[in-house]
Formats: sequence, structure tokens, C-alpha cells
Amino acid sequence: MKKQINWLLNTPTNGAKQIIILRLMAGGVFLWEGILKFVYVNQGVGRFTKLGFPMPDVLAHFVGVGEIIGGLFLIFGLMTRVVSLYFILEMIVAILSTKITLYLGTYPLPLPSAPPQVGIWAVFHEIRSDYAQLLTCLFLMLIGPGILSLDEWLAKKNRKELLK
Repeated sequence: MKKQINWLLNTPTNGAKQIIILRLMAGGVFLWEGILKFVYVNQGVGRFTKLGFPMPDVLAHFVGVGEIIGGLFLIFGLMTRVVSLYFILEMIVAILSTKITLYLGTYPLPLPSAPPQVGIWAVFHEIRSDYAQLLTCLFLMLIGPGILSLDEWLAKKNRKELLK
């Protein structure tokens, strides 16, 4: 367990500077989705209520705050592995809590306005954002935030202090 925690907390930072593009994409989406949970009730508490989550008011706000803070952390490349793992787990929950019922035709939210509305093709169409976010976070967790990140800045600072 100690080895896994060490791996999670010691993000590699020697990746290409272009990784910032993926961080901006994923972090930006999580940031504005977190803000939307507070601005529009149907995106936060209302959505969590319709999906049947326990304590939807508390959970929606918890997830919203996590998306805002985590989104900013991804944008700046801070604690990238930890944040990416959090978002991977969140995306798995999002997929399981919404796409199974869409497949079965028992989706508690409004159905897509155009076909396909239920079934496997509806799932493939509606899962695209979750899928992209999940795989981007998996990439960031495995590869790291790249050299243009706060993780790299902190690692460089720690290396300098070790040399003193």
C-alpha cells in the first residue's frame, strides 16, 4: 500500500510541454461543470435528486466543489495524479449512474431530443464527453502533467533544496 501511495503522490513531470493542452481541456470542462452545479439547480441538486442519489443537496455541492478545485488543479498541473484519480472515479460513477438506465430506457432525466434516444447507440452518443474526460485523466495520471506545471515547479524546488 505504501508503494501505491508513493506512486500516486510522486507524479512524473518530465513529459512534453504540450501536455498542458490536455490539462486545459479536461480541467476547463471540470471547472465549468462544477460551477454549473451551483448556478443551475437542474445541473446540481435537481439532477442528483432525479438520479436517486442519497442526500442530493450535500452530494451535488460536494461534487461541484471537487470539480471546481480539481479542475483548477488540473489546469495548473498541481497534484495531477491524485486529482486525475478522483476524476476517473467520478466519471465511472457518472457513467454507471446514467448510461445503464439510458440503455434500458428507464433514464430518469429528459431523453436526448433526437434519435437515438435509448439503447446502445444512445449510450455511445451520450457517453462521449464522459469517455473523453475519463481517458484524458487516465493519460494524465499515467504520464503526468508535463514540464509546464506546478508539479514540475515544486519538484524542481525540492531538488534544489536537496542539493543544499
